[in-house]
Amino acid sequence: MHGLGNHFMVIDAINQSFQPETAPIALWSDNSTGVGFDQMLVVEPATDKKADFKYRIFNADGSEVSQCGNGARCFARFVRKQKLTRKKIITVETNSGLLKLRMLDADNVRVDMGEPLFQPQQIPFTATQQAAEYGLNINGQMVRFSALSIGNPHIVIQVKDTETAAVDTLGPALESSECFPQQVNVGFMQILDRQNFRLRIYERGVGETRACGSGACAAMVAGNRLGLLDQVVCAKLKGGDLEIEWQGPGSNVMKTGPTAMVYNGEIEYD
Repeated sequence: MHGLGNHFMVIDAINQSFQPETAPIALWSDNSTGVGFDQMLVVEPATDKKADFKYRIFNADGSEVSQCGNGARCFARFVRKQKLTRKKIITVETNSGLLKLRMLDADNVRVDMGEPLFQPQQIPFTATQQAAEYGLNINGQMVRFSALSIGNPHIVIQVKDTETAAVDTLGPALESSECFPQQVNVGFMQILDRQNFRLRIYERGVGETRACGSGACAAMVAGNRLGLLDQVVCAKLKGGDLEIEWQGPGSNVMKTGPTAMVYNGEIEYD
């Protein structure tokens, strides 16, 4: 499946036995040696009584993460298509809490991404105190950015033009900075006007992807907090557009966008 070109391998671990910890995820994620994907999503039985399913996410390098917004939309469509549920509002359990997924039609899904977190220890980030913007010296260059968690750690850098942004160099340098003990997703945001921005994302454990739902949410929140974006905006990513809504501190971030099925298949491994 994919959400705006963010490509996923989705596995039903309810009707079959599957242990992701023993799977060769890094080999499968490489399209020269396997299926090819940005993240692997696993549907498991819920352990929380308030949830319909457990939602697990594994990056292309095999590391497990707590959140993936584009993946959440694909997760909702998958469990409906596989007839694992008939519900249009689905609650899923993640490593960072519960998510509510609402099917709007056959393709489009609205995701309640939860409340953004800004305290450095919540991100996590080694800054001593919370600020609207931070600065780090990276390879002799002072880089200014916003930092927050949308169930996973993000920083957002404002750029004049996403086409010429230093994604390939600043992305990996910031992703692996010792200031972020769990690494970090790096967003490069070009604000077009108060309702629209362009975004490129370098995702931890993956590299640059065509879209990142939680990254789009992080960028919108960062821009709103700086007084540059309204409460409902359009995020323009390489793979397409997402609608993001945030009413301000104390409210949850809502994300709406499309999903797509690519193909079904089987894979064997020892």
